[in-house]
Amino acid sequence: MNLVSTTVSAPAVLVAVLLAGCSSIGGTGDPAKYDSMSCTELNSALGSTASAISQTAITRGKVANSNVPRWLLGGSRVKTAIANRETARIDRLKQQHDALIAARARRCQRSAG
Repeated sequence: MNLVSTTVSAPAVLVAVLLAGCSSIGGTGDPAKYDSMSCTELNSALGSTASAISQTAITRGKVANSNVPRWLLGGSRVKTAIANRETARIDRLKQQHDALIAARARRCQRSAG
């Protein structure tokens, strides 16, 4: 008899997502330092924030679409709280992205062509 299960239960997934999400909180850039960045650095930072927004949206979607068993007390509240936290993170990343776009518009001239 094999006692080790190869499937992952819904509570384990929620705990994993919760713990993984906590490690990614913070790390937002300082808008004042954007003025000292080169155009290449600004473009790279824009790409990074766009990727972070996409990954966070994917995580939020997975959490929002997960099925929480009825017997798991408070499971739906946890799911909602995690989705709300991811939405707030997306909002912060969008603000950072907008600040990067503004800094790039001020510092970097478009190539004449």
